[in-house]
Amino acid sequence: MFNWDAAWNPYVSGALLTVTYRQPGVVLTDHHFTVPLDHDDPAGESIELFAREVVASDKAHQDGLPWLVYLQGGPGFGANRFVGTQAWLGRAVKEFRVLLLDQRGTGHSTPANRQTLPLRGGPREQADYLTHFRADSIVRDCEAIRPRLTGGAPWTVLGQSFGGFCTVHYLSTAPEGLRAALITGGLPSLDAHADDVYRAAYPRIERKVAAHYARYPQDVERARQIAEYVLRHEPVLNGGYRLTVEAFQSLGILLGGGEGSHRLHYLLENAFVRTPQGPALSDAFQEDVQSLLSYAGHPLYALVHEACYAQDDRPTAWSAERVRAEFPRFDAGKTLTEDGPLLFTGESVHPWMFDADPALRPLRETAEELASRTDWQPLYDPARLAANEVPVAAAVYHDDMYVDTEHSLRTARAIRGLRTWVTDEFEHDGVRAGGPRVLDRLLALTRDEV
Repeated sequence: MFNWDAAWNPYVSGALLTVTYRQPGVVLTDHHFTVPLDHDDPAGESIELFAREVVASDKAHQDGLPWLVYLQGGPGFGANRFVGTQAWLGRAVKEFRVLLLDQRGTGHSTPANRQTLPLRGGPREQADYLTHFRADSIVRDCEAIRPRLTGGAPWTVLGQSFGGFCTVHYLSTAPEGLRAALITGGLPSLDAHADDVYRAAYPRIERKVAAHYARYPQDVERARQIAEYVLRHEPVLNGGYRLTVEAFQSLGILLGGGEGSHRLHYLLENAFVRTPQGPALSDAFQEDVQSLLSYAGHPLYALVHEACYAQDDRPTAWSAERVRAEFPRFDAGKTLTEDGPLLFTGESVHPWMFDADPALRPLRETAEELASRTDWQPLYDPARLAANEVPVAAAVYHDDMYVDTEHSLRTARAIRGLRTWVTDEFEHDGVRAGGPRVLDRLLALTRDEV
């Protein structure tokens, strides 16, 4: 009989299972670690972390290679599943032993989703559990596993987007663990409430939409036609997602990536098919939209996204939804009664998502509990950042749709010794799209080579 417990558990007879294998140009080793759920209660409940070590094939047995740990964007996404030396990884393994960490709750680490969270109890207990899935806990995870891998030596951290938020927390609380810090599209405001974040975001999103329509003017009418159809029919997609106009607008999240405008254009042109009953959303369009809008693969993004900005006694209280009301041009109902272009939205989480998405519906009350919390701890230490001694470099993408440029530059000025590279060559995904060049530039900045 197949042993499901043994298949799921990374431990065999109490021993840690470590697997090493090869891909083109690299050797990979899978690591599993046990860490406390609450680092302030080390004798309490524990969870598992998964991380993948990557080293160049010709350096696999070389002692003394420095380590670089990669902190993925999100929250809620596991580390990239690269094949060989894709994106920035090829540059990194030229001199580092790289650790691709699945942050707690993501990837192959102990999962947190609609299937597993009921093990915690009701919505209040689930929300209490999820308070341990922010940047502060992720950094303490890093510090817990670092001595086991490096022998206690500091390592370099590369933080993309939310991974950059984690990196700034790292600099605030455990700089002794860092040899250098590299940040791409992820310098957060040190003191902004979520409301401030979204008040800055909506005008940026509108600029991105205007740029998209300038590139693809035919999409103005296409977007209106799709929105009008959705408003009349409110279709349920083939995968069970309830498509509303607000959900359709949220496809604008694509516009934050380097290829996003082109991807959105190709998506819109494939929307309708002729049927005996008249025009309908094509199966191909529905499949693509479902995959883009569903949080089945990353539910933590929806659950703790706004909590990433919470660090005082003010609740987030569905900040993006409340602040959106201050920008009436995003009101699709009003737009469709007039002649203006439909505005897409961007990287934000709204309460209606927990009704529309089958992967989130069971977690609506849990999300409400998190949105109402008022006991968040500070994430950043301005005084310690002002006295920073760790070499730090940050790529700030000009008019980044996801992270406000002015917020980022203000934080850059608050971190002693931080060097910025402000560029409009890339969008928020620059470390993927131009990875070798971006990583090379950041390393050079930390070493005073440019």
